[in-house]
Amino acid sequence: MKVEQWYTGCLAQGAYYVESDGEIAIIDPLRETAPYLQKAEENGAKIKYVFETHFHADFVSGHVDLAKKSGAAIVFGPGASTDYQMHNATDGEIFKVGKLQIKALHTPGHTMESTSYLLYDENGKPYCIFTGDTLFIGDVGRPDLAIKGDLTQEDLAGMLYDSLRTKIMTLPDDVIVYPAHGAGSACGKNMSKETFDTLGHQKQVNYALQDIDKATFVKELTTGIDPAPQYFAKNAQMNKMGYLDIDTVLEQGTKSLDIELFEQMANHKMVMILDVRKPQDFAKGFVPGSINIGLDGQFAPWVGALITDLQQPILLVCEQGREEETVKRLARVGYDNALGFLAGGFEAWQNAGKPIDTIESISATDFAEEIKTHPVKIIDVRKNGEYNAEHLEDAIHMSLDNIEQWIGSFDPAEKAFIHCAGGYRSMIAASILKARGYHDIVNIAGGFSAISKTDLPKSSFACQSKLSI
Repeated sequence: MKVEQWYTGCLAQGAYYVESDGEIAIIDPLRETAPYLQKAEENGAKIKYVFETHFHADFVSGHVDLAKKSGAAIVFGPGASTDYQMHNATDGEIFKVGKLQIKALHTPGHTMESTSYLLYDENGKPYCIFTGDTLFIGDVGRPDLAIKGDLTQEDLAGMLYDSLRTKIMTLPDDVIVYPAHGAGSACGKNMSKETFDTLGHQKQVNYALQDIDKATFVKELTTGIDPAPQYFAKNAQMNKMGYLDIDTVLEQGTKSLDIELFEQMANHKMVMILDVRKPQDFAKGFVPGSINIGLDGQFAPWVGALITDLQQPILLVCEQGREEETVKRLARVGYDNALGFLAGGFEAWQNAGKPIDTIESISATDFAEEIKTHPVKIIDVRKNGEYNAEHLEDAIHMSLDNIEQWIGSFDPAEKAFIHCAGGYRSMIAASILKARGYHDIVNIAGGFSAISKTDLPKSSFACQSKLSI
């Protein structure tokens, strides 16, 4: 028996590979199918099932392409409806994978079709459970993503309470919990950095599994939920209806475009130039009008949060050798319209004498000296919780998540210093402002982690009174 977790940090997502006696089951696969097919070929095994825990997987699953290429059956839980062929599991249905058994447990609450899959070992003993977004390590799934008709988030939270207590908490304590997401995902509020745990330990430390009544559970679960990123629902629809095959997406997105063609395409008003280099490299020089979302960060979630049109035509500026990786990671969250990349990268553009833009950057130490001599406008683009925990006394909170709501009120004539926690998000914000015509922007290198080491006065939520947007 082989049970492997394939964890993708950028998406905080766990996919699973189960193999026994020449047969394989894949649970919640990523969009690209090659790794699963290659593993199966290396092991001389056949992918028999692709199990999907729910539609709202917060990324585009690879189930459709993987089934086409391997001949595997796609399995969803009760009530799921798709535009392609799949098998609707009944609650308690058993699937055989070699000498193993996988039991479908309908666990509605996060969504109506949410289903967990309990794996029994060769001796018929419960070994692990793949819980999707029903149960995380340290948390449970949010109940607000699949509200339809008269159904409310309170209704779904109540269903989740019942699912946990009747289907999961009754299992042996030594059963391993394998969730679909970990810390960094927007699917829960208190997810642990650990990516798996025993059910027994979760019963001790997970607030949602404590001895509380349903009303208390529902109130806790529905309080303080941040708005879901806009791409969540769109990815769910792709998972339900199907999508362009990944090979076609990769072929189109990895086209090498010479400078002349790249410039010609970039002049089209509908095209976005996405520069995925490191923030510090982007600041030193970039193609005018480019947006920077660095590949070496939470790339896919920020693309999904900030680029509102999945059909957005995108031209790429990458570090050489990372073009295919970029297209794959865009496709994971449904952005299938990359048109190609700048051949030779930004260096080729610069060497050709083409116009470039820059973003001024200042160290936290120099910023501290400047702010002492005269007042400046400080923009903190971190999330609410980060800002509330501690921030500069004079900082205005304008979270990156909500940039489309506040960018119109930004004064282009006023110089502004922008920071986040470490510099990744502030460069995204600065690049968007630059692209919209706001040029007097200064990025504070190192973000609040560097600022916190200075003697500048700081505050917290209890005593903050500044504008928060």
